[in-house]
Amino acid sequence: MSHDSLSAWYADFFTELPNAFWRAAVPASTTDAEVGFVIRLAGVRPGHQVLDVACGSGRHALELARRGYRVTGLDVSAEAIGYARAVAAGEGLDIDLRQGDMRTLPGDVRPGVAMCMGNVFGYLEHAATREFLAGLAGLVVPGGTLVLDYAFVAESLLPNLTLEEPPMTIGGVEAVSVNEYDVVNSRWLTSFTFRRGTQEHRGTSVQHVYTAAEVGRLVTEAGFTGVELYGGTDGTPFRFGSPRLLLVARRP
Repeated sequence: MSHDSLSAWYADFFTELPNAFWRAAVPASTTDAEVGFVIRLAGVRPGHQVLDVACGSGRHALELARRGYRVTGLDVSAEAIGYARAVAAGEGLDIDLRQGDMRTLPGDVRPGVAMCMGNVFGYLEHAATREFLAGLAGLVVPGGTLVLDYAFVAESLLPNLTLEEPPMTIGGVEAVSVNEYDVVNSRWLTSFTFRRGTQEHRGTSVQHVYTAAEVGRLVTEAGFTGVELYGGTDGTPFRFGSPRLLLVARRP
């Protein structure tokens, strides 16, 4: 598969099988901890507006709505947005869920917090990543907050690098993955096969790998300040080998 053909790999990757796998893979306690982290670090109060970019099946967006926040969730997957809308309707939640590409941000939203969780930050090519961050800076209100969750930062990925992973079955869906590290473009490529009974879905995910310093420079270049780096939702500092980077920055 060519470099160009992977540039918008996520557009048709997230169908029902992979979405069902990841919905079952993340426990509610993880979502609760992540939402709690966002609320604490962003200093937002119920009634404030939150933009959840690439919200997936809505696990953060729905939980924020349950807690009284005004939430706009954006995701490219029609199946994921449909699932989240059904949950919201079943619980009587007032939430704005939209299908759309993260490269086209909603211009009618002025959030106090913009969040991009679940490694989505690394999906885009470099130029598109710069445009994405600048777009978020243009939406977030002065004094507002950006939160990025990114496990493919170099200081997290490379010390723990494992190319071969055993197949996993979660929620009745088996996922088989074959990994490759593209050193020329600093990309982590994973060829997935998802199976459930006679159903099968194949796709290749792409994660662009940046160092923590590079992510900080990109965020600052986009117009954010006061970059803070955390290694977990408990607020521990980001260190070499931390399992993920949680970045918090402010819009002056």
